Formats: sequence, structure tokens, C-alpha cells
Amino acid sequence: MNIDEQVNYLMRGAEYGDQQVFDAMADELRERLIESEKTGVPLKVYCGFDPTSSDLHLGHTVPLRKLAQFQELGHDVTFVIGTFTALIGDPSARDKSRPLVGLETILENAKTYQEQAFRVLDPEKTRIVYNGDWLNNIPYHEIFNVLTNFTIQQMLSREGLQKRWESNEPIYLHEMLYPITQGLDAHHLEADVQVGGTDQLYNVITASRKVMQSYGQRPNIGILMPLLPGTDGVQKMSKSLGNYIPINTTAEDMYGKVMSIPDDVMAQYAKLVTKWSSQELYTFLGALETNSIHPRDAKMQLAYAITSAFYGDSLADEAENRFVTTFQKGDIPDEMPEVHLEAGKHTVLDVLVDQGLVSSRSEGRRVISQQGVKLDGVTVGDPTAVLDTGGVLQVGKRKFVRILI
Repeated sequence: MNIDEQVNYLMRGAEYGDQQVFDAMADELRERLIESEKTGVPLKVYCGFDPTSSDLHLGHTVPLRKLAQFQELGHDVTFVIGTFTALIGDPSARDKSRPLVGLETILENAKTYQEQAFRVLDPEKTRIVYNGDWLNNIPYHEIFNVLTNFTIQQMLSREGLQKRWESNEPIYLHEMLYPITQGLDAHHLEADVQVGGTDQLYNVITASRKVMQSYGQRPNIGILMPLLPGTDGVQKMSKSLGNYIPINTTAEDMYGKVMSIPDDVMAQYAKLVTKWSSQELYTFLGALETNSIHPRDAKMQLAYAITSAFYGDSLADEAENRFVTTFQKGDIPDEMPEVHLEAGKHTVLDVLVDQGLVSSRSEGRRVISQQGVKLDGVTVGDPTAVLDTGGVLQVGKRKFVRILI
């Protein structure tokens, strides 16, 4: 790739909510790439992940894919595990303070992150570090010097904290320090590029760059990627919301969960999660736009691409064959109760209770949380999901009801 092609490739999918910011970051990236080509010194690129839970999900792989693209072009990639920042908790886009996680839990979760990250990144080209190794040792006077570059007004102008201020929700002082610690990461790593999600706009574009400048360093370039919607197609993918697709699962489960996403978010998944080339992506998106491919066929193509990226073609083939055998060739009972419903008026939980598939709403939520409910073979993760189309609702291995809309 020439320099312009590299910039287009590395900025593909990036979002800032402001075209001027996008253009500024692209221009700075172009300058660094030209400099790197002249000197033969690769760019230093990183992304940080706070191990507040034990599992990464597909949403986490969006910035990981961007790191992998930098690896393809020969740059140095660092995967930062936030053993220190997780103690604070990122308040970005939060309407309440995050509950504090204990160090023992954080260190236990951190053990699983490396193996999961290597499902996307090249292990031989990735440096794994823990930010507690340097953040725990910064002298207090040095932190004071950095803090003189920030005001309380700047911190409170961030959307999440501003809403909490206006609604009289508590805002704790330790939360104010989260963006500063990210900036200290960038300073310590002498980063050229920091990758993050769009919810990190202030942390990456403002705080990290300002911290680096306070040390006399050239500010890093922020590449912000959109947040992947969950299987509900509305809220961002989150383990706490039950709308997530884990990395540590099976090929069959991943394939089935991708098949459960709404049609209108297929394009986002294609852009953010697949390993498709620009031409493959262009072809797929074009087919969606012109309706030249049936939504079910498009989703199967998408599910296969995502599953094979994590489990290889062989297991993706098995997952697809299992799905087809079970739910397209009728490996379900021919006879089962039927219920006629009006579209958009009933949730999955409503039907489970009304049809006697569970004894109570609490049992229904429990069974769903244990991944024991499927709709047309796809695991249901959200008990409040509204039924807009018909299908076979299954609980466990023996309870079925056919929903007719």
C-alpha cells in the first residue's frame, strides 16, 4: 500500500462525531506514516482494556481488529491490561458511579485476557503489559504537575458526568482521575497511536494528548471505533445487559448468536467484526443495499465469516451445517402448540410465562440467563426482546411452541 492507501485502511470505520477531528487525525497519521517510512522506525500503537470481567466479547474485538491492521503494516502493537485503571473504573457514558472491583478479582480476570486477545492479534508481534506496573510508582508531585493542565469544568463537561451533575447523582473524585491515568499510559508508552471506542473521545482525544504535551512529548493520534450493538441491535454490546457474544464460547454458539442479530445491524457487524477485505465488504454491503441477497442468506454469510475468524473454516462449516440441519431441514418436532400473536406486542418472557414453558417470570429470566431459550435455534439473551416475527420458541430440549405473527 502507498501512504494514502494505508491512511484509508487504518482510518476505515473510525468515528469522532466531527469531520474536522477525523481529518485532523488522518493528517497526523499520514505525517507519522511518512516519517516511519523514511526512518524505518515503526509506529508505537496501543489499546487498553480494563479486566473488570473475565471474558472479552465481540465488541472488544473491534479495536483489536484495528490493532491487527497496524500489525499487518509492520507497526509495534501493545495490548495494555488495565490492572490499575480497572481499580478506578471508567465513568465515560455512565449515569452512575461504577462499583469498585477488588484487586484480586482484577488480577484473576487479567489472566484470561491475553489468551483471548491472541484470537485476533498475532502473539509474536504483540507486547502484553499491565499498567499497574508504572502507574503504581508515579510520585505524587508528578501527578500534581499533570493535574495543573486540567480544570473541574472540563471534567464536568463530559456527557456522562454532566448528566450526573444535573440529576444530583454522586460524582467521586477518583472518577475524575480516570482520563489522566489513560494519558499517563500514553506518556509511559511514548505512543504514536491510541485506539479506543467512541465513548473514549475525551479520554483519548483530549486527556491523553494533553498529558503527553505536558511532558513535552508529541501527542498521540486517537483512532476511535464505533461501539458494536449487542444482539438486541439497540444497546451497545455488554455482558451486564445479556446482549453479548463472548469470544470464549463454541463455534456453534457464536454462529447462532450472530444469526440472532436484527437485520438492520448486519452492515455494522460486517464493517466492524469481519476480516473481509475492502472489496469483499463493498460487495456484501452493496448486496444488502440493493436487496439482491435474502436477509437470511446474508446473515448466514456474515455468521460464517465471523465464526471462521475465531474458530477456523472447519468448525465454522460444522456450525453452519448444524444450524441448517436443525432449523432449515426441520430437526424439530413436527407437532407442537401454536400461538397467534400481534407483532411488537409481546416479549419473549411474556410468551414463556403465558404458554406455561416456565412457571414464573423469575424462572424465565433465570433460564434465559443460562442460555436455555432459543428462537428458531438462536439463543435468546434478552428477556425483554419484543417479538416482531414468528418462529419456534424452545426451552431446553423438550419444550416448544410455534409463534405465528
